[in-house]
Amino acid sequence: MKRVYMDHASATPVKKAVIETMLPYFDRHFGNPSTVYDMGHEIKKVIEEQREKVARLIGAKPGQIIFTSSGAEANNLAIKGTVFARQKKGNHIIISAIEHHSVLNSARFFERMDYEVTFLPVNKYGLVDPERLRDAIRPETVLVSIMHANNEIGTIEPITELSAICREKGVVFHTDAVATVGNIPVDVNELGVDLLTLSGVSLGAPKGVGALYFKERLRLMPLIHGGIQENGRRGGTENVPAIVGLGKAAEIATEELEGNETRMRELKGRLVAGIHERIEQVKYTGHPENRLPGHASFCIGSIEGEALIYMLNQHGIYANTGSACASKALKTSPVLVAIGVPPELAQGSIVFTMNSENTMDDVEHVLDKLPLVAARLRELSPVWNQH
Repeated sequence: MKRVYMDHASATPVKKAVIETMLPYFDRHFGNPSTVYDMGHEIKKVIEEQREKVARLIGAKPGQIIFTSSGAEANNLAIKGTVFARQKKGNHIIISAIEHHSVLNSARFFERMDYEVTFLPVNKYGLVDPERLRDAIRPETVLVSIMHANNEIGTIEPITELSAICREKGVVFHTDAVATVGNIPVDVNELGVDLLTLSGVSLGAPKGVGALYFKERLRLMPLIHGGIQENGRRGGTENVPAIVGLGKAAEIATEELEGNETRMRELKGRLVAGIHERIEQVKYTGHPENRLPGHASFCIGSIEGEALIYMLNQHGIYANTGSACASKALKTSPVLVAIGVPPELAQGSIVFTMNSENTMDDVEHVLDKLPLVAARLRELSPVWNQH
């Protein structure tokens, strides 16, 4: 049976070149980078080389990169580290209504500590209005966090405009760029952000590694206290093999980004057109043009998303019905609610996320099987039968 994997927003396979680069750091080059003898010095040098590669991918300086265990940890460090460091300035945080759970729940953590959090609404495409942000900022606002792109609906936010407003107001601006780094060009200087999160799982690196970019002279309170690792910003012995994997994946992404982006747009265009041609009552979610190149998300009327994913699985097709961090909760997606999708339609959500390993044959396989699965589920649907 043909297998088609289109859930790269939740996990990507580790590239072969990345695995090969990592292997020596499990057994041959295993020294602790904090030791004073030559084995430690060699490993410390390797870590700094990976820092340079990650920095190059996003237009940063190596000293502005902190390695973490994941994108979620990087988001926590950005938000909690900034807010704790600026306690005397104010007690107000602004985030969008469609942030990743690691951002949403970090903000809610501060709500329990008597901070006030403003959840900025988005329009029907999932876009934050810069003027709404301007109006929401107060003298006591210490942080704004708005993601670069949403991995459930694919919409890319106007980060350059949003960060400029925060810079004008003297407010720290963070963006969760896990969905964009490696998929589209990302330059922290062009975006004008103070903090930016990225993750290895989206780059073809192993799970369990991420990074946080931070602007020079920005104060961050560490969340993990320990030794002098990461210049005192994150304690604990570094996960050297994973960091080496992230560095190699960043190097590959830097070289292949432009070609991959063009291919992804072609695959997405064919998938979107084919689904609209073959299935009725389908809503394309997110912005129609200003979105991630390999991302296609839909709500299919009179169908339950979990059942749809399960039945596609029987045909060797792997997609998702929303964010990988929320899809098992069996609740209406807060992202779809935020963009105004009716709850009964939101239940039929399906998200396809492609990367460089996908082909046009994969797309045609989905277009062959998805209409059959949708038709079968609608035969069983009392809602559709009343249609």
